Amino acid sequence: MRVLVTGASGFIGSHVTRALVNAGHDVLALVTPDNSLWRLRDILPRLEICRGTLQNINGCQEHLRAWQPQACIHLAWYAEPGKYLNSRENLASLFGSLDLLQALADFGCKQFIGAGTCAEYEMKPVPLVETDKTKPETLYAASKLSFQMLGEQIAAQSDLRFTWGRIFYLYGPQEDSRRIVPSAILKLQKGEFFSASTGEQIRDYLHVTDVANAFLALMEQKAIGIYNICSAEPRSIRCLLDLIGNLTGRSEFIAYGVLPYREWEPMFICGSNDRLKAIGWRPNTDLHSGLNDTINWWKPLLEDE
Repeated sequence: MRVLVTGASGFIGSHVTRALVNAGHDVLALVTPDNSLWRLRDILPRLEICRGTLQNINGCQEHLRAWQPQACIHLAWYAEPGKYLNSRENLASLFGSLDLLQALADFGCKQFIGAGTCAEYEMKPVPLVETDKTKPETLYAASKLSFQMLGEQIAAQSDLRFTWGRIFYLYGPQEDSRRIVPSAILKLQKGEFFSASTGEQIRDYLHVTDVANAFLALMEQKAIGIYNICSAEPRSIRCLLDLIGNLTGRSEFIAYGVLPYREWEPMFICGSNDRLKAIGWRPNTDLHSGLNDTINWWKPLLEDE
């Protein structure tokens, strides 16, 4: 199948792109003009590259029209750590996504799979299911939910299947070093203190390769509607950090209680993945193995410093 992947050079996008080419699909990767493509170096000969931005998708229309994608996995969105939750850049991502969807519908694309977020839901102290109420409390989540709702309506007016994968929490090799898992790994490996909250928040962490395989399954199974992409295994942030500490042998460098909770910090976020499992997807990486894999990925980079 010919698949367009937006955000293909990002953390999730690179793993999705790799899963697609390994499954035998042809991939057109939409990447920004100045991107080094370091996450995609091992598979570059197997890709077609389109340089452009979501905010100026009109500049890519001729390439898209000529390539005629049969499916699109849309991952491009503003997501700079520490800034994205309430940034107005989310509105630019929303409008660009709508332009992309309309263009693909006009070109005869048959399936559009978008990346949503668990933050679209109204939070509650039990696992979230796809039929639960939504109540976004950040501009990021509100923009994602707006696109999901508008996208379904646009798709309904054309011969286009619309699928929405709500991603919960994830980790793995190649993640931005400012995120909690790589940040903790780097600090501990260097023998530096890692400042944390008390760590009582419950979260649902899934390895990025399992996230990528979820998007692959949604596409290949021609799924329609909303699907949670999550591990369905609630664990505290303290449990996560303790495991990183044990695996690095540096538990004593985790400074719990130093940081306050953030402005948006629900105490329980976990999802049900029963609907995703019903189409044949299964997670392949447990948290212990996945964190060990991630730690090992960072080791050579630390040695080069």
